Amino acid sequence: DNWAFLYAQRLALKQELPLHVCFCLVPKFLEATIRHYRFMLRGLQEVAEECAELNISFHLLVGYAKDVLPTFVTEHGVGGLVTDFSPLRLPRQWVEDVRERLPEDVPFAQVDAHNIVPCWVASPKQEYSARTIRGKIHALLPEFLTEFPPVVRHPHPPSCPAEPIAWEACYSSLQVDHSVKEVEWATPGTAAGMAVLKSFIAERLKSFSTHRNDPNKAALSNLSPWLHFGQVSTQRAILEVQKHRHNYKDSVDAFVEEAVVRRELAENFCYYNENYDSVQGAYDWAQTTLKLHAKDKRPYLYSLQELEQGATHDPLWNAAQLQMVREGKMHGFLRMYWAKKILEWTHSPEEALQFAIYLNDRYELDGRDPNGYLTLLSLCLAGCLWSICGIHDQGWAERPIFGKIRYMNYAGCKRKFDVDQFERRYAPTH
Repeated sequence: DNWAFLYAQRLALKQELPLHVCFCLVPKFLEATIRHYRFMLRGLQEVAEECAELNISFHLLVGYAKDVLPTFVTEHGVGGLVTDFSPLRLPRQWVEDVRERLPEDVPFAQVDAHNIVPCWVASPKQEYSARTIRGKIHALLPEFLTEFPPVVRHPHPPSCPAEPIAWEACYSSLQVDHSVKEVEWATPGTAAGMAVLKSFIAERLKSFSTHRNDPNKAALSNLSPWLHFGQVSTQRAILEVQKHRHNYKDSVDAFVEEAVVRRELAENFCYYNENYDSVQGAYDWAQTTLKLHAKDKRPYLYSLQELEQGATHDPLWNAAQLQMVREGKMHGFLRMYWAKKILEWTHSPEEALQFAIYLNDRYELDGRDPNGYLTLLSLCLAGCLWSICGIHDQGWAERPIFGKIRYMNYAGCKRKFDVDQFERRYAPTH
């Protein structure tokens, strides 16, 4: 279920050449910890096994792509290179670095296998909101939301087999924090991810439209870790969910809105806005209002360490933080509340955004993702830039600290769901 992979195989079949799959394992990526790397590497083991069955060589290259991939291309006489797409600046820099170091006669293609409608096809510019991109996405879905052609057993074997991968030894090359442990609820790999998709359709899809904003209800797909690591394709998820539109039309439409429209809106923002992770990326009205209220007296001030430990005066915020620390995920509705309170309890919008992105990227299994900067796991965009800087939102009634940024409070949450029940579930253990 990967258009870049399918395109590469089509090129190889046309030229009657072997096909190689390379993954470059970097020692560090943003705030990723062993929690993220183990999930990724265990999923890659499954990929390597599938490649072997398909007569395709899988290579795990340890190091940055610019240092290891051009050498591989030269040594193996590779005739062409195909890569996937990410709108984030670091992966984009990796692609540029490889392009500069490739032999001139080796063509290099990039396929957006990440989105259903390729990012640069969906829109040529930064979109203002879901309202402005929705029609563009839906107009293109008939062309792009199609069944995948099959990957076939490759008829052209490589001249020399891939080196066996010492998976456990890979971990010694990593320069990441080992204190953030793996989570028990999410088993890595495509088989496990497809099982979660199947259980969502069978058990939770029917209540998705009505209960997805209630953190106490089991209504979400829970697919984000597998989608983030490419172990389940968003396109596959949509194709499967859409088969049930006749039974659950509202839920299917809501799922498409979030998994396609809002998700691709986040990709659009990160692709066309180079300041996607800073206050400078916000609209002028939001930057102005935040600046006007930057010196407003905060009711509480917390350090990063206090926030990380869930040691604030607010039991709901603490519970949401502890859910993220323990489970590698936080309910989408609470991500909004969580980020907005960080704005209220830190010295400045800049510090708030820095803390929110750090905590999100360190603990969320789907962190370091366009959706982390503009996360969208509930009815509204719930990510750091939406919550703190008003991206894809509008100005609201002015108030201290927030200015015209949309406000959320504890009392409002109590009107939405049983806050006490959630607080009990994720109470501090000490």
